[in-house]
Amino acid sequence: MEGDKDEIIGEVVEMGEENQRMVMDISLKDLSRELEEFAKIRDWEQYHSPRNLLLAMVGEVGELSEIFQWRGEVPKGLPNWKDSDKEHLGEELSDVLLYLIRLADICGIDLGVAATKKIVKNAIKYPAPRSSN
Repeated sequence: MEGDKDEIIGEVVEMGEENQRMVMDISLKDLSRELEEFAKIRDWEQYHSPRNLLLAMVGEVGELSEIFQWRGEVPKGLPNWKDSDKEHLGEELSDVLLYLIRLADICGIDLGVAATKKIVKNAIKYPAPRSSN
């Protein structure tokens, strides 16, 4: 199975832009393993302390913020945005996500479990309004 996933990722990288729109269902654990392997191959683990990863993520959030900086409010779905702007947005969102996943992994936090628990906690803290039937 691991080899199949690596093969798929390699194929996606080699695909033309049109074909990259295929939907890939990948878990947080899969991304975590990919990031760990990526760092190991490049001997970057020595730099992946919680502090360094957090600061890198904050930098990426800054880059993400720049995309929206002078646009004012934008409608859902970004209908008036150029494809290149949406692609850039996707890249910056991905950078933030990947640093977040790596940070959670380095800290020993199962991000999927933590997020699920937080959703449950929020549902209790902010219950849905009751219908008036």
